[in-house]
Amino acid sequence: MNAPVIMWFRQDLRLSDHPALHAAAAAGPVIPVFILDDETPGEWRWGGASRWWLHHSLAALGKDVPLVLRRGRPEAVLAALLRKTQASALYFTRDYAPWSGKLEQRVKDACDAAGAACHRYGGFLLHEPESVRTGAGDYFKVYTPFSRVCFGKGEPRAAKGTVSATWATHGLERRSLDNLRLLPTQPNWATGFGPVWQPGEAGAKARLVRFLEDGLKGYAEGRDRTDLAHTSQLSAHLHWGEISPYQVWQATRQAMEAAGGVLDRDGEKFLKEVLWREFAYHLVHHVPNFPEQPFRPEFAAFPWRPDDKALARWQRGETGYPIVDAGMRELWATGIMHNRVRMITASFLIKHLLQPWQAGERWFWDTLVDADIGNNAASWQWVAGCGADASPYFRIFNPVLQGEKFDPRGDYVKRWVPELRDVPAEMIHRPWEMTLPPKSYPPPMVDHARARARALAAFAALKTGESP
Repeated sequence: MNAPVIMWFRQDLRLSDHPALHAAAAAGPVIPVFILDDETPGEWRWGGASRWWLHHSLAALGKDVPLVLRRGRPEAVLAALLRKTQASALYFTRDYAPWSGKLEQRVKDACDAAGAACHRYGGFLLHEPESVRTGAGDYFKVYTPFSRVCFGKGEPRAAKGTVSATWATHGLERRSLDNLRLLPTQPNWATGFGPVWQPGEAGAKARLVRFLEDGLKGYAEGRDRTDLAHTSQLSAHLHWGEISPYQVWQATRQAMEAAGGVLDRDGEKFLKEVLWREFAYHLVHHVPNFPEQPFRPEFAAFPWRPDDKALARWQRGETGYPIVDAGMRELWATGIMHNRVRMITASFLIKHLLQPWQAGERWFWDTLVDADIGNNAASWQWVAGCGADASPYFRIFNPVLQGEKFDPRGDYVKRWVPELRDVPAEMIHRPWEMTLPPKSYPPPMVDHARARARALAAFAALKTGESP
């Protein structure tokens, strides 16, 4: 009988279209291992909402495989497991977080010391960061040419089916998932998550099918409407690797072909969003300090006005601007926020309140179930105007006009801000202008016109080096 091999699960919690697992299954009995590593990422250890999702995703995977659960530094844990099981090899999927390259080298060193082979595979992205380059051989700093090159590479490989493996534990203690202490303690702030989400591979596949059947048609226009169901809500499933980008890409192409061209515009727009995820991870890979430092170095001198009270009002959804508050409350209640509203709430924090973008990034890291080191950093820097291919600094969303355009009847606001459920649609995004404004809802914490002027003055001062 072949010696066992260890499959180190990371953000690849699935059994289908899994290159590392396919290879491991062909090599011998597979010992499936997951390690909760709160040490290597430091302050970027998983936030609360991510941990909730991770618990349930591991529970789902654990129904199909005898997961060996551990916590600690992966290189130390894996070294001990290799010694105890005499496994001949380790298989795992590559990661792209700023700390992952050095971690993976330490893991390889541990394998070498144990006399075990070390095999690393792709599968989290469609294109490895080294494979997409400009004509000059540099990495892309602008999304559009990046996506053009990706499309020009042709269709990605076909997605593979479910792995058939011989699972083993070789006498290893199988500890309870509860020992990882991933779920919130009292008070349980995640009570609203369960009705919304089905973590795990089955939930990911079901979500993709629903989106392709009900959400893809009209996606190009409807994706920005908060009152319409045109977002895929696949981001958390992709983040945890419960479904691969190859599976999403292939299924979307098949839906487009089956529709005979009717969905071409919608499908292409959706696939471009898949490539934005790729672009974000390429940036993080090539610029390791991207989650913490502005990509455009001149923004390090931006005259922020840190204000804990202002930040707290934004976090609680008490800014007095309905579309902003609805988004922040949706986030707290469900662990997700509509894509368009993410931009609106981020713009408000950065440009209306002049709070550092990193403060918002950290809040999203803790409260989003899809808190992605790549997407989170790239998106916040885009809104702040300091990132690669960033939104112009002078683009300051008017939260009233944004609400009127993307939530015209106020359905989204009324769902998440019940204090305003009786306000007529024509006033829902400016309730302070009513003759009798709702007493239970706060007035705007800042005036839009004045806040906009203040932000523009701050950006102008950054360019001239003068005080605003």
